Amino acid sequence: MKTTEQQQTAEQHNAPATAERMTVLVWLNLRSSQNLLVMGLLLAVLISALAVIDTSYQHRMTFHELQQSRVQTNDLDVQWGQLLIEQSTFGLEGRIERRATEELGMKVPDWSKIVMVRND
Repeated sequence: MKTTEQQQTAEQHNAPATAERMTVLVWLNLRSSQNLLVMGLLLAVLISALAVIDTSYQHRMTFHELQQSRVQTNDLDVQWGQLLIEQSTFGLEGRIERRATEELGMKVPDWSKIVMVRND
């Protein structure tokens, strides 16, 4: 009889731990393999949703950088066009002659005063 009493006493001491495990499993309803499969699938869906969110965020950031690069390219194109216009304006002979006359007081010499030098 002592062995049966000892077994019952041992089972009573182990009963709370088993009951706690069972209550968690019962609470989550994970005792069957189907429910475990459903929980696993839900976890996979959650992970894939987070991956989609991260990918969308990275795409938006890359698109924003692309738009900034396009704006910078347009600004540089406008600046290049302005520099080309400025270069063509300063390169005109009439403008150079007019500035030399007005600002520096230079004038075109007579033909008789022009001396040609040859380099033989």
